[in-house]
Amino acid sequence: MGGWRNAVQEAAASKPLFLTIYTTIIVGIVATSFYVFSAIYSPSASTSTQSISTSWLSSPPLSQNGGSNFSNNISQPTDKASQPGSNQLKTIWEAPPSNSKMPPLESFKLTKELVGERAKDNVIIVTFGNFAFMDFILTWVKHLTDLDVSNLLVGAMDTKLLEALYWKGVPVFDMGSHMSTIDVGWGSPTFHKMGREKVLLINAILPFGYELLMCDTDMVWLKDPLPYLAQYPDADILTSSDQVVPTVVDDRLADWKQVGAAYNIGIFHWRPTEPAIKLAKEWKDMLLADDKIWDQNGFNELARKQTGPAVDDDSGLFYAFDGTLKLGILPESIFCSGHTYFVQAMYEQLRLEPYALHTTFQYGGTEGKRHRLREAMVFYDPPEYYDAPGGFLSFKPSIPKSLLLDGEHNLESHFSLINYQMKQIRSALAIASLLNRTLVMPPLWCRLDRLWFSHPGVLEGSMTRQPFLCPLDHVFEVNVMLKDLPEEEFGPAINIREYSFLNNPLLPQQVKESWLDVQLCQEGTEDCHASSNTSRPGLLRFPKNSTEEMTREEKFRNRMKRYVGIWCCVENHTPGHIYYDMYWDEKPGWKPAPPQTPEEDHPPF
Repeated sequence: MGGWRNAVQEAAASKPLFLTIYTTIIVGIVATSFYVFSAIYSPSASTSTQSISTSWLSSPPLSQNGGSNFSNNISQPTDKASQPGSNQLKTIWEAPPSNSKMPPLESFKLTKELVGERAKDNVIIVTFGNFAFMDFILTWVKHLTDLDVSNLLVGAMDTKLLEALYWKGVPVFDMGSHMSTIDVGWGSPTFHKMGREKVLLINAILPFGYELLMCDTDMVWLKDPLPYLAQYPDADILTSSDQVVPTVVDDRLADWKQVGAAYNIGIFHWRPTEPAIKLAKEWKDMLLADDKIWDQNGFNELARKQTGPAVDDDSGLFYAFDGTLKLGILPESIFCSGHTYFVQAMYEQLRLEPYALHTTFQYGGTEGKRHRLREAMVFYDPPEYYDAPGGFLSFKPSIPKSLLLDGEHNLESHFSLINYQMKQIRSALAIASLLNRTLVMPPLWCRLDRLWFSHPGVLEGSMTRQPFLCPLDHVFEVNVMLKDLPEEEFGPAINIREYSFLNNPLLPQQVKESWLDVQLCQEGTEDCHASSNTSRPGLLRFPKNSTEEMTREEKFRNRMKRYVGIWCCVENHTPGHIYYDMYWDEKPGWKPAPPQTPEEDHPPF
């Protein structure tokens, strides 16, 4: 095995083929064969940066004031002439001079005047977070400014984020939270504290007299929402929901009588009316009195004290809360949750244009959210993300029709399909490790949905098609794949990219266009050896069995076993989850089944 590694390293370092190159490899599997295509790309003379120099992610030197590696050299939207009665907004992304000083913290205090400077047509759009979500926040702001929407503010929960945003020309205010700068994790005490900050923020802004569109940082705007919201001037509150069964098939407000799921407070619009201010105050008092109440549950409890009657025959608004508040539920098909967008593709099936995407109904924590947005090509990464040392490896699995389409959609057919893909991905991860390449994960097909509660495979009444292209976190533990595992126990790290990576407009064109065919071959056959010598130009052949040897290495196996998660959940069985097993093929007669005893309830390692 050591000889093979040395040979591969020599091949990667040999001239001229592998001299200072960036390689993109595509592995195709037909029967038992691999076919690998490799792009050769030289990054000399900062070519990759030049190719996206007009984007917001180009990387000039940062000022001495630090912050994450995002650029101030952003293609700036031109602020159009304001509507009568509204102010001209200052341009976002126009960074302060690098030789200027940071203003005192007091100047970032949230005031009516500060909101008034940014508001347009009496509307202000707000998100907030800590430094751990800097890239989410920049992505959120970028989508809005690309839509020529500039009446926005970002609340900084720590001074590190406040300073970083200030030096990038993003309108920011100090929330005075003094929170940790790290990712707090869903459901943690600090997570609940962040929820209370949202309620306090709403209560602080509404008395200023402005309409407030409040957003979580793990969502992006795909279309300017303000004209849509303006269609409902009588609404006190418009909120998104966790509804996964369609209640309307066009862009009208959801049918409130059919919305049984929770109102989701990740996207909601408040008008400074008396009923809305009253609800906001009661919500704040409820949460401050009991720190165990989740902010979203508290809102739902209050809003649902009364539901109905309808305000009128046409608008879709209804009376809620105390009987005077006019509430509307944003349509689930175009103000998308992580389920209606990534699993059902509801907007696509209904031929509608989505306004928003919120990364709910997902797994793998913050890393899973980021990966979902990357899969949709709506997350903005710095240039180095598209310029990995050592190059890239991707492959397109060959899936038999019988596994994808034939027979019933049940546990057995789902796991047969997943296991077939999983084995190919395992081999691709081995090749990526041997070649020190970053693996572009393939599109992943599922027959059954993944949820955190018992279900019959797909949710009844939903528009989930079978099979469907499922997010990577439905099967793989994205957070583990991206985690720095100790090399002494798990071997060298294997970096990954999302399946849509090669189609991303931010990928340098040179990477897309320069390819080398690499074929895995049977050792001993003609021209099958670990070197850069080729029988014909543009082709590299090296032994297939080296990949198989790699999969037997204990450290690699330790890593692989932790890369897969669970399918959840079988009905009428506790526990109902079934563990995926990267090495299912080594266990004769392996069948998908939930643990039968508490002792069996553990991952396959």
